[in-house]
This record gives sequence, C-alpha cells and structure tokens, in this order.
Amino acid sequence: MDCGIITSKTVLLLLNVIFWAAGGALAYVGSYVIKSYNNFDNFLEDKYTLIPAAIIITVGVVMFIIGTVGCCATLRESKVGLSFFLMILLAMFAAEVAALVFAFIYQGRIKGDLERSMSDVFQKYDGENSESRAVDYLQSQLQCCGVQTYMNWTTMPWFSSSNNTVPISCCKQNNTECTGKLDQPDLLNTQGCEVKLEQLLQDVMSYAMLVILGFAIIKFFGMLSVCVITCKSGRRTGYQTLYV
Repeated sequence: MDCGIITSKTVLLLLNVIFWAAGGALAYVGSYVIKSYNNFDNFLEDKYTLIPAAIIITVGVVMFIIGTVGCCATLRESKVGLSFFLMILLAMFAAEVAALVFAFIYQGRIKGDLERSMSDVFQKYDGENSESRAVDYLQSQLQCCGVQTYMNWTTMPWFSSSNNTVPISCCKQNNTECTGKLDQPDLLNTQGCEVKLEQLLQDVMSYAMLVILGFAIIKFFGMLSVCVITCKSGRRTGYQTLYV
C-alpha cells in the first residue's frame, strides 16, 4: 500500500479518535463559557457574547457523529464517504473560524460593556432585588468591592440608607468582625470589581479562542489527508486485477 495513503489513513483515524474526545471537550468549554457569562449577565448588556459558546457546543455535538462517519469512510476508502467527510470538515472549519472571529471581536468590547453597565447595576443595589444578588455574588466571588474602588459605594443610594456602610459582601472572606464600616479598611476588599471581572472574562475568552484555534488546525490537516487518500485511490482504480 502506498506510503502516502498509510500515513493519511493513520492521520484520519487519529483525527476521528480526537473527534470523539474533542466532542466532549468542546461541549465542556462551551458550557463553561456560558456559565461564566450567566453568572455575571447583569453586568453584560450584549447577548451576542454567547454566540462563540453556542457555536462551540454545536460543533462538539456534531463531532460525535462525524467521528463514526469519518472512521468508516477512511477504512473503506470510500470516495463518497470521504467527500462527505471533507465537506463536513470544511463546514466545521468555517464554523470554528467564525467563532474565532466573534471571540476576537468581542474580546475588545468587554471593557466598554462593563463600563456602561456596572455602575447602573451598583446604583440599583438595595440588598434584596436581583441586581443586589448579582452584586453580592460578584463581590464575594472575586473578592472585590465597588466598581473602580470600594470608595465608589459612598456615591450609591445604599450607602446613605444603611448608616454609611458598604454591603457585607465587601468583607474579606471568613472575617466575622467586619460590619461594612469604612473605618475598617483592613477588613474590606478595597479593589474594585471592574478590573477583576474584565480580567476574568478576558481569560475565559482567551481560553475558548485557544481551544477553537487548536481544533481548526487539526481539521486543516485532516482535510489535507482526505485529499491525499482520494487522489491516490483515484489513481489506483485505473488498474485492473491480473488473473493468472
């Protein structure tokens, strides 16, 4: 058997195994991105930020099916099967490039979205509504306080209505003595939440972009392997079996 076909078959079989494993990995990454944004959706106005995650999950589900189709087509060297496999690879490659572009575009818009929405959400804090729960979750999870700094709370309606205190979620973890008074800065998280949330979302988006790029590169080599097998198989069909 031609060395090129052996190599290409090996690459494609490995690619199909990767597809089965990658399907689960991509579904996890997409779910992780959605979960990260849902946790802080009160601070993000642009719902298009979930488009890359939706594309990733869709591609991950399709990968389970593609792995089986590609494996059968590779072993049989079926032109129809390989052509179908190539079209699927091209479609997935295009989808991943689109997801990469969306992720890259939105990565530069995160800071602007946060600046527009965080102050409004913090202004609505009253300790009971949905915005309050979102702020408390944000401050406790990221160990931050206020938008740019903990002193931002002095301009919020909550500060004057609560005897000049900041929310308890501003207190450092496991500190039972903290009452939210500004005269206890050593008991409070003094860094603002905007920078920390921006960094978290940037990290999540960068992680997703690296995963997308990695799988796009793998599919590129897979498409090359399909082309090699198809071309080599086409040449061999020109010969007839010699019977003695």
